[in-house]
Amino acid sequence: MESNVQLLCPHCGAKNRAPAARLAENPACGRCKGRLLEAKPVELDGPGLERMLAGDDLPLLVDFWAPWCGPCRSMAPAFAEAAGLLWPAARLAKLDTQANQAMAARFGVSSIPTMILFKGGREAARVSGAMPAAQIAAWARGRL
Repeated sequence: MESNVQLLCPHCGAKNRAPAARLAENPACGRCKGRLLEAKPVELDGPGLERMLAGDDLPLLVDFWAPWCGPCRSMAPAFAEAAGLLWPAARLAKLDTQANQAMAARFGVSSIPTMILFKGGREAARVSGAMPAAQIAAWARGRL
């Protein structure tokens, strides 16, 4: 029997089910027809992160960053590249801590960039500091 995973559409927020073994086939949302998984980070705000943690079965690696942070800006291309390296095993997202201070406080993010890996809606691991793409991917794979 083929197992299914629940995926939240990053475009419209609809809940979808997709066969776990076929995630690399670019499943589309049943409501808006957008791609459910993309090999690039999605931008989330606080409510979006809450919805993703509560309603998505894939591991989620979140980059907590701020626009004024030099290391955050320099790591952005590496984080985007890591999304391609980890696709479709994990979803990557970015959360602007300047615009979403309550979420940064909720997760105890005191230095940026900080990456938190969530599995099953709960924090599984975290690391602070800028990294190259291969190191981000290796760190996440070791915890998936």
